[in-house]
Amino acid sequence: MKLYKKGDDSSYTLGVFPTIELLEHKPDIVKRVVVHSSIEENRGYPKIKELCALHHISIDVHDATINKLSPKSNCYAIGVFKTFYEPLQKGNHIVLVNPMDMGNMGTIMRTMLGFGYQDLAIIRPAVDIFNPHVVRSSMGALFSLRIHYYESIDEYLKEFGDHQCYPFMLKGAKNIHQVKPVTPHSLIFGNESSGLDDIYMTYGQSVFIPHTNAIDSLNLAQSVGIGLFHFSQEAFNKQEVLR
Repeated sequence: MKLYKKGDDSSYTLGVFPTIELLEHKPDIVKRVVVHSSIEENRGYPKIKELCALHHISIDVHDATINKLSPKSNCYAIGVFKTFYEPLQKGNHIVLVNPMDMGNMGTIMRTMLGFGYQDLAIIRPAVDIFNPHVVRSSMGALFSLRIHYYESIDEYLKEFGDHQCYPFMLKGAKNIHQVKPVTPHSLIFGNESSGLDDIYMTYGQSVFIPHTNAIDSLNLAQSVGIGLFHFSQEAFNKQEVLR
């Protein structure tokens, strides 16, 4: 088995937990599971065996493959899967414009899932979501999301022009604490280093997150997390009422 390269039609998980997430949420795209000979010591292995048996997926014990593909010594399982894309559904979206950091991307995926957002639009050029480092940093959240790449923001808006757009910008016109969310909406975030171009001031209601002058800006993943928290409050408050 070879190391993943961008554009390959197959990728792989690195670790027991993301492999379980793959088997639970996307068993139909799994080609095989490879485990290390010492995996018996890992408490997640019974779950992997159960899911593989349920979906008739083979488990290969092959230490050399694990050692070749994983940069870490504590990787006990790898799930090989076919790369996939799903169309986005109507509803609330996160839109990332030219994201390039693999760690940020994985963290954002996991945070989205935690706040009930399952649709992610990515404007190219951008990081490859199937890079195993992205898959690992998402802790398998990738397999519960609908993700689609677009060549431009205009291409995205041709499909979801009825969404209320909220570009997050240092020059944003409105403090996030003063924004009452409209649904369906698209929360738009820019590149880690350059943010969004000024043209995004013309897309919907631009938003800024207030912070002290002790820092220049927030990390992209932090900004997305704050945005998700604010824009999901109403939905979570309704859940509390229903309990």
